[in-house]
Amino acid sequence: MKKYIIAGNWKMHKTINEGTEFIRELNAGITSNPHREILLCVPFTMLHAASETAQDTAVQIGAQNMYFEEKGAFTGEISPVMLKDAGINYTLIGHSERRTLFGETNEEINKKIKAALKFEIIPILCVGESLEERESGKLQSVLQTQIEKVLEGVSLTDAQKIIIAYEPVWAIGTGKTASAQDANQAHQMIRLILEKTHNTELAENMVILYGGSVKPDNINELMSMPDINGALVGGASLEVDSFTKIVNFTPRKSCGFDNAPCLYL
Repeated sequence: MKKYIIAGNWKMHKTINEGTEFIRELNAGITSNPHREILLCVPFTMLHAASETAQDTAVQIGAQNMYFEEKGAFTGEISPVMLKDAGINYTLIGHSERRTLFGETNEEINKKIKAALKFEIIPILCVGESLEERESGKLQSVLQTQIEKVLEGVSLTDAQKIIIAYEPVWAIGTGKTASAQDANQAHQMIRLILEKTHNTELAENMVILYGGSVKPDNINELMSMPDINGALVGGASLEVDSFTKIVNFTPRKSCGFDNAPCLYL
């Protein structure tokens, strides 16, 4: 049975008290499963308190961003050294909101990936297309450009430590979601691109999460797809009831016809 990673991205939400109470409630509602990892990417102000609360629970804590320099006159930024010192082992990198709202480029994201890996922080690399790009048939070329540029100069050994999150930008926070089949097709494209940039083994073994309005009512179908290894959850990770349902999803077993699910595992 494959292992799944369910990651929540709280973005700019929750105070320390709200976050720590959420973690306690979430941990109480989680069904123990050795084939599932749970991660919450919280605001910087909450990293310490969240990590303390999550000790001895099934929940791991990650960051939402980091800068690529180790130290210096970079007002408002957080370095990989600081994250590691805080006990953080995961961070999102290249989220679409960082790209669109703050102008992050593929070149900057490449530097962040390398800096995270240098300090043994697992980067969750976000890639994805806009609605215009999808409708104009540019999905594959957009993914290829993003992946090739952000992984430029990243060795095979280091690339094996990366997690990729495919997030169709048009589905984030809109309530829209790609169908499970469309999401799986995009994940297959990512694997084909990785086969070209590195090799088949990396392509087959890469953990690829789906992020795009993941909710309790679509998680089972999404996780039934063979090329989807988990989810990056936005809005639905802010309510403990909905996120608990997502974490406790029941994946379906494919009957062998077009990945049609036939029975629950």
